[in-house]
Amino acid sequence: MSKLSPSLLAANFYNLKEDIEVLQNNNIEYLHLDIMDGVFVNNISFGFPVINEIKKHNVHFIMDAHFMIIEPEKYIDRAKEVGCDIFTFHYEAVNNNKNIMSIIDKIHSTGMKAGISIKPNTKVDEIYSFLDRIDLVLVMSVEPGFGGQKFIEDSLLKVKKLKEYKDINNLSFIIEIDGGINAENIKKIKDAGCDLIVAGSAVFKNDIDKNIKELNKIIQ
Repeated sequence: MSKLSPSLLAANFYNLKEDIEVLQNNNIEYLHLDIMDGVFVNNISFGFPVINEIKKHNVHFIMDAHFMIIEPEKYIDRAKEVGCDIFTFHYEAVNNNKNIMSIIDKIHSTGMKAGISIKPNTKVDEIYSFLDRIDLVLVMSVEPGFGGQKFIEDSLLKVKKLKEYKDINNLSFIIEIDGGINAENIKKIKDAGCDLIVAGSAVFKNDIDKNIKELNKIIQ
């Protein structure tokens, strides 16, 4: 069974409270938070105050934070303070393997789970050496930074390779995917071995309640 992690970036920020209540009423467990700095990606999104407000109002999601930023290590403590549960950083944003290991250790020292994300042009075997240390791998199935892009089919091969590596080595990391996901392609994403599926407009466009029920019917 796969689970949805709706992407807050696609929500209606004018009616954010109402959108979040629909998620809660549908027993959504994860909430995906896209944090962008305008440097690592060519876009800027919401930041810590928004996360803090959501968490402060007894919203019981697993806060699944995806940091598309340079120097992610600078923001680990702050992420913990505002209520992030998973801190996912980009492999491409860190300059060497030693620093990646250090970031993973720092995330774990706060009590958060550590995730590592790869862009579409990064080969999955580049992160094999970290897979026994991390809790989540996020495969980007579009170029990070903007919503509404078309799903990159080659991403399924990455998911399958991760699932095979995970099973062979008896590891327990979550396999997550993000980008271009909708009701037409979500079944093959689930079948490839994804545990957690990020969906933006597929959840938040038009009738959120109906969208969640339709997507969950396919993946559960």
